[in-house]
Amino acid sequence: MGDEWSVIDQYEEEGKNMNYSKEQLNKLVEDLKRQRDELNVRLHLAKADAKDEWAKLETKYEEVKAKMDLVRKEAGKTAESVGAALGLAIDEMKKGYERLRKMM
Repeated sequence: MGDEWSVIDQYEEEGKNMNYSKEQLNKLVEDLKRQRDELNVRLHLAKADAKDEWAKLETKYEEVKAKMDLVRKEAGKTAESVGAALGLAIDEMKKGYERLRKMM
């Protein structure tokens, strides 16, 4: 976001020492509107990204559940490869959930 707030900060600093002119107030409102619009677009994009991530994680979750059922059935037999794959899938899901949390 960087310099997006610099105009607002400038007005706040100047406001301590002077009144705003009509032009300054109009500029401030325009800047706020622009920033609001930009953030609104970013929010919608983040929502779409979060929904996509959620859909991927839900698919992965269903795969993990199915593999877990297989591991339970194969318990006592040689299910090492299934267990290893299950562990990788679980790790991948944990990372995906963390990415999703950061999006919110």
